Amino acid sequence: MSGDKNHLASNRSIIKKVKMNLNALLVKAINASIKGGHAIMEVYASDFSVEHKDDKSPLTLADKNCNEVIENHLKGTDIPFLSEEGAKIPFEERKGWEYSWLVDPLDGTKEFVKRNGEFTVNIALIHNGNPIMGVIYVPVKEELYFSLEGLGSYKINQNSVIEELEALIASSDILPISCSRDNYVVVGSRSHMSPETETFFEEKKKEHGNVEVMAVGSSLKLCMVAEGKADAYPRYAPTMEWDTGAGDAICRMAGFQVLQYNSDQAVEYNKENLLNPWFLVK
Repeated sequence: MSGDKNHLASNRSIIKKVKMNLNALLVKAINASIKGGHAIMEVYASDFSVEHKDDKSPLTLADKNCNEVIENHLKGTDIPFLSEEGAKIPFEERKGWEYSWLVDPLDGTKEFVKRNGEFTVNIALIHNGNPIMGVIYVPVKEELYFSLEGLGSYKINQNSVIEELEALIASSDILPISCSRDNYVVVGSRSHMSPETETFFEEKKKEHGNVEVMAVGSSLKLCMVAEGKADAYPRYAPTMEWDTGAGDAICRMAGFQVLQYNSDQAVEYNKENLLNPWFLVK
């Protein structure tokens, strides 16, 4: 009997250590996103005009500067780092990763160029193909969304780096935030409207009558569902893993599902092909 108790105590100790480490990693990811956001804002605040993302454009500069800041913040964790910048890492190397960071330093390039503020910094922690941590920072609004498996999902206005996760959580709103409304809200993309997406909208109109379509840029679409401002987000158009990993984690930890098109299977990560399947958030 004493052996069983010792074994149980040992397991609890291991779980506690892992949880403490994950909490520390979440703090690192949050601070990386905020500092990365500051790097983007230095470029965003300048007087620029750009139509394309060439090697010397302000858009490319903001993207690379933020990526560098995030990579520097996270490199001490000894966890592999995958972003659009490093998308050519062979699958033979990646498939052995138990944990990996998945980063989009500037999600919403069209929004950046249009100066509408709807771009984000996305950081996710992937464990065996599943997103278990998500951080999304909205630099213009100084809004921070964050989640961790076992802790839930949260939102707060934050402009400075943090030291204690517990204090941040205590000051944050837990997601979803309750809000009363009579209409069914579908969130979508301003620039990606496939025939299948339009069909989804029409089906929901038949089901619910009053359906509002909310057009939002970047990973904010996933945040709108997690926050409770929208009921569904159909993405029946191409995305990459780094576009969705952080938002996926935030939605999952808030109690929502991110499912592959016409399936009850969750979206998976660190696949050989980094292109996402079509999916529905609900």
